[in-house]
Amino acid sequence: MEGFIAVLIIFAALVLLVLYMGVVIVPQGYAYTVERFGRFMRVLGPGMHIIIPFFDRISNKVNMMEQVLEVPSQEAITKDNALVRVDGVAYFQVVDPAAATYEVNNLEYAMTTLVNTNIRTVVGSMDLDSLLAGRDQINAMVLKVVDEAAAQWGTKVTRIEIRDILPPQELVDAMSRQMIAERNKRAAVLEAQGMRESEILKAEGEKQAQILTAEGERQAAFLEAEARERLAQAEARATQMVSQAIAEGDVRAINYFVANNYVKALEQLAAAPNQKVLMMPLEASSVIGSIAGIAELAQEALGQKGGASGGNGGSAGAGGAGGGMATRGA
Repeated sequence: MEGFIAVLIIFAALVLLVLYMGVVIVPQGYAYTVERFGRFMRVLGPGMHIIIPFFDRISNKVNMMEQVLEVPSQEAITKDNALVRVDGVAYFQVVDPAAATYEVNNLEYAMTTLVNTNIRTVVGSMDLDSLLAGRDQINAMVLKVVDEAAAQWGTKVTRIEIRDILPPQELVDAMSRQMIAERNKRAAVLEAQGMRESEILKAEGEKQAQILTAEGERQAAFLEAEARERLAQAEARATQMVSQAIAEGDVRAINYFVANNYVKALEQLAAAPNQKVLMMPLEASSVIGSIAGIAELAQEALGQKGGASGGNGGSAGAGGAGGGMATRGA
């Protein structure tokens, strides 16, 4: 009886062991590949699954989440024979666990080698300036080639990023000197442009000032000419009026005209800039006498002109002569 109980306990233990070995729990983000007698059978997704113990086995546990692959630093030669050191990082995700298990041995190593090789190829097809300025272009070119090659491994390459592109130190120093020279050139060009614009603005200002000055001078000359014209018209009208008065027999008009011009001539002599003191042995009575003499001549001329009215003209001439003498007496 005791032997039967022991056998029963062993059998129960074996049953429990077989049941335990037949239950497989797959965590989220993973997939398990199952083989039966060494042949691929199926893929187990997240959750609990039952397999046949001793017949089925888990051949590979595949990470289905996006993974990061460090691309080690390596040296590459550009199209213009510049030696640079390049490294980066790749992001990939397994989409087919069976292909990732059975189409390639050591997926991560294969991915690293593939990315390194294609980075060297892309770097060799570009010159240094394009390489330093076109990281996005390098990423796109490498990603396209690597993704196409990794598709047969059941892997999707989502991104490839170039982290560092390091030229030799001598080349870095040369680039630094070139950058400084370029900055100095730009500064000189900007300074020259500023001076040029300043000179242009200054010339424009001077031109505008000259135009305004010329306009002012032209306006002043026009006004001065107009004033001289009006003065000449006034003088002509005054002379005409005096001549008309003389022709009509008015002796006082010729007296006023001659005396006025005589006094103006004396004013001009006294106001000359090279004349400080004016001394003339001249008496006012002699000036008045000269005016009276001229008036007598005019009276005689008027008397001859009016022959028909001789009596009247003679009386007027006598009156004028008397007036002239009265002026001398005074």
